[in-house]
Amino acid sequence: MDVEIVAVGGYEEVGRNMTAVRCGKDIVIFDMGLRLDQVMIHEDAEIENMHSLDLIQMKAIPDDTMMNTVEGTVKAIVCSHGHLDHIGAIPKLAHRYNAPIIGTPYTIELIRQQIAGEQKFGVNNKLFSLRMGQKYTLSQNLILEFVRMQHSIIETTMPVLHTPHGAVVYANDFKLDRTPVIGEQPDFARLAQIGKEGVLALIVECTNICMNGRTPSERIARDFVRDTITSYEDDKSAILVTTFSSHIARVKTIAECAHEIGRKPVLLGRSMERYSAAAEQMKLVGFPETLSMFGNRRTVDRTLRRMMKAGKDRFLPIVTGHQGEPGSILTRLIQGDTPYVIEKGDKILFSAKVIPNPMNVGARYMLEARLKMKGARIFDDLHVSGHAYREDHYELVHLLNPQHIIPSHGGLNLTGAYAQFAEEVGYTLGNDLHILRNGHRILVAK
Repeated sequence: MDVEIVAVGGYEEVGRNMTAVRCGKDIVIFDMGLRLDQVMIHEDAEIENMHSLDLIQMKAIPDDTMMNTVEGTVKAIVCSHGHLDHIGAIPKLAHRYNAPIIGTPYTIELIRQQIAGEQKFGVNNKLFSLRMGQKYTLSQNLILEFVRMQHSIIETTMPVLHTPHGAVVYANDFKLDRTPVIGEQPDFARLAQIGKEGVLALIVECTNICMNGRTPSERIARDFVRDTITSYEDDKSAILVTTFSSHIARVKTIAECAHEIGRKPVLLGRSMERYSAAAEQMKLVGFPETLSMFGNRRTVDRTLRRMMKAGKDRFLPIVTGHQGEPGSILTRLIQGDTPYVIEKGDKILFSAKVIPNPMNVGARYMLEARLKMKGARIFDDLHVSGHAYREDHYELVHLLNPQHIIPSHGGLNLTGAYAQFAEEVGYTLGNDLHILRNGHRILVAK
C-alpha cells in the first residue's frame, strides 16, 4: 500500500494551507485555509458572497481542483487549529467532499461559526470534535491521533495519521512552550513515543526557521505586557491595546492587567468578540468580571461614545487592527470614523508583530504615521511568536526522527531555508527531504 503526500496549498506562500495524504485508496485532507493578504488586495471583496472558483483565481484559497486527479476517497478533513489560514476556506471547499470535518472542540466551534456565515454554499459535512490525546479510526488502515501542542491560539493540536508504513505527522503550526499561559505544555512524552514507533513523514511549518534559538514562552509576552500597562497606573491619558483577536492567552493577560490598574477592559471588534466569547462560553478561559465585549458596529460606536463621555482613563479598549486592516477598529479610530478621539499623550500598545508581507508592512506604516501625527505614544513588539524557532525544529526532528521531511507554510525562501537546516541534521534533498510546490505530489512509501 503506497503513501503519497499531495501539496495543495501553502507550499508557495504563508497561508491557504491544505495538504492531502493518500494511503492506498484512502485520503485525509489536513486544513483548508485562506490567504488574507490576497483578500486585502481586493478591498471590496466580501468572501461570504464569492464563488470558490473566483477565490481560487485570486489565489486566496487553495486550488483543490487538482484533487480530481488523486484517486481515492476522502475519509476526513482534519483541522490543526482555528486560524483562518488553516480553516478559512472550509465554507468554500468542504462541501465538495463527503467527509467529516475533525478538529478540537474550540476549533470546531469556530468552523461552525464560519459555516453559519457562508452565503454562497451549503456546507453539510458532519462536524466532529476530537480531544487532545484521543484517537479516531478513519478506515481499516488509518487512525488519527491528536497530540497536545501550543501555538498562538488555544486548543492547537499536532495531528498524527497512523498508517501501515508509520505515522505521518502534520506540524502546522506549533510552538514548544513549556510554560504556557493557557493550557498544558506540549505532550513531549507522546511525541517521543511516536518517534520510537516510527514516523514515515513530517510535514512541518517553516515560518520562523531563520530565527536562532528557541521561541520565548508566552509567559515572556505576559511580562512584557504587564510591565508596560502597570507602569501607567495613575496616568490619565488613554491606554489602548491591539493584538490578534484569536490570541486568547494574550487577550486574557491584557484584560487582567487593565483590571489590576483599575481600568475596565473592553473588547471591541467582531473577531475579538467571536473568538473570546466562544472561549469563555466553552469555559476554556476566565476573564476578569469587569470585562465586556462588543462586536456589532453600532454597539461599538455607542461604547466608544460612552468612553469619551465617562473619561478615557477609566477604560482599556482591546481592539482589532494591529496590521492596519481596512475597517478594523484601530484604523477607524485613526481615520476619525468613530466618536473616540485619539489625542496627544494617548498610549497605543501593539501586542503583535507585523505579518511580513508587503500589504501588511505598508498598512502598518501608514497606521503608525497617522498615530504619530496625532501625538500618540507607540509601544510596539509587546509580543512573542507562536511559531517554532530553529532550535525548536531541531528538538522536534530529534523527537520524531522521521524518514521523510516536507517543509511547508512558506515560499521558497522559507522552505529552502528549512531544507538547509534539515541537511545540517542529516537529511538529503531529493532523497528523504522534499521541497514541494502547490500542485506537486511525492510518494513516500510503496
